[in-house]
Amino acid sequence: MLIQLTALHWIYVAFIILIIGFMVMRRDTTIVCIVGIFLIALTATGSLSHSVSSIFNSFSYAITELLSTILVISIIVAMSSTLTSTGINDVMISPFRKLIRNPGLAYWTIGILMMVTSWFFWPSPAVALLGAVLLPVAIRAGLPALGVAMAMNLFGHGIALSGDFVIQAAPKLTADAAGLPIQDVINASIPLVFIMGLVTTITAFYFLRRDMKRGTLQTTSSILPESSVEESNKPVLLTLAQRRFFAILVPLLFIADVIAMSILDLAGGDATALIGGTSILILLLITVTSHKNKGLEKTTQYLIEGFQFGFKVFGPVIPIAAFFYLGDSGFTKIIGEYLPKTSNGIVNDLGVALAGIVPLSKEVSAVTLTAVGAITGLDGSGFSGISLAGSIASLFAAAIGKGAATLTALGQIAAIWVGGGTLVPWALIPAAAICNVDPFELARRNLLPVFIGLVVTTIVAMFLI
Repeated sequence: MLIQLTALHWIYVAFIILIIGFMVMRRDTTIVCIVGIFLIALTATGSLSHSVSSIFNSFSYAITELLSTILVISIIVAMSSTLTSTGINDVMISPFRKLIRNPGLAYWTIGILMMVTSWFFWPSPAVALLGAVLLPVAIRAGLPALGVAMAMNLFGHGIALSGDFVIQAAPKLTADAAGLPIQDVINASIPLVFIMGLVTTITAFYFLRRDMKRGTLQTTSSILPESSVEESNKPVLLTLAQRRFFAILVPLLFIADVIAMSILDLAGGDATALIGGTSILILLLITVTSHKNKGLEKTTQYLIEGFQFGFKVFGPVIPIAAFFYLGDSGFTKIIGEYLPKTSNGIVNDLGVALAGIVPLSKEVSAVTLTAVGAITGLDGSGFSGISLAGSIASLFAAAIGKGAATLTALGQIAAIWVGGGTLVPWALIPAAAICNVDPFELARRNLLPVFIGLVVTTIVAMFLI
């Protein structure tokens, strides 16, 4: 079928190029996205007032689409604050201290714990939950603080966040932009996430051990006294028996959630709601038990902290998501019925047109999605640009006639590994601060392993498309 490209299509393409350009220059893209939304609406409707209203409507639509994701992350962060302030996290992690007897066990134990914890608690809170407790133990076992930071970064902000199988914030964004069911993107991402994770973490560990043997990377214990003082000054809000009870109850409740998801076939919003509801119940139970008469006020305080974190993380995402929602079904809901009758959405139209002009192949598509994902991650968010990755994946899949879910997952993985906290220095601050290391040195250490991982994962994706 012949697709007629209109001014709307060309404006959309022009602003995609502009957004990528601004990301490469490490500049904020919010204004670019707003101008793009305004010009597309103005071109479609010819009405100045309608175009101005469309900016607000696009933000409202994006927030509505992302609200469950923002809520669940905010609630989980609030809950993790209660675990940290009451010392329950110390008790939860204490059994694993016995496993940390040498540098190798320290790296893999901390990494795997970080990955599992990040699936349920989000990586940034997980860094706080694990880092303060396990860092001194790892250093005594001979693993440098830089090695601890690498393990937390690569397993948490890398493997766990790029797949995001439980909370499903990342696949929600990319699936919406690509016009796919969220479960399709998750299923397609599973092999890619674990290939990327295995290659990157094994490569990083090899370089870590090599430099330790050469003496170019040495263990330092300078952070140990500070950590000990912090522990001794922590207020006792729960008895040891109570902390042990909650340390067992919290993992059991989340394990029950995972079992329920499998048995009841819950995914997407239903799975997110189950995790979020469980987190609220845990938050209430722990806060009321630990703070007693002040429990009512403390509950609100923890929730406020959580919502501040959630909207801080998603603040830069909303304008970008608002723009890319125009490429699919969001156009009609935001602006109205102004596309040509033959149109299947701006992105699908561009994909079909591209197929008729450029002989795209699955190899070219895979390399392009990895590059686009990596570029969008340069802003240090990891999330702000994955809508672009989903949109371009849909475009390329329409052109080659297959592989939409795999290409979407590949772009998501590249964006989050680069920008979610493993390569961009300003995204590494949580782990770097906990471990008292230079974020730029941590980024330099992660660079080669992540690059090798992306190359291998891209090649594997070519065979899966």
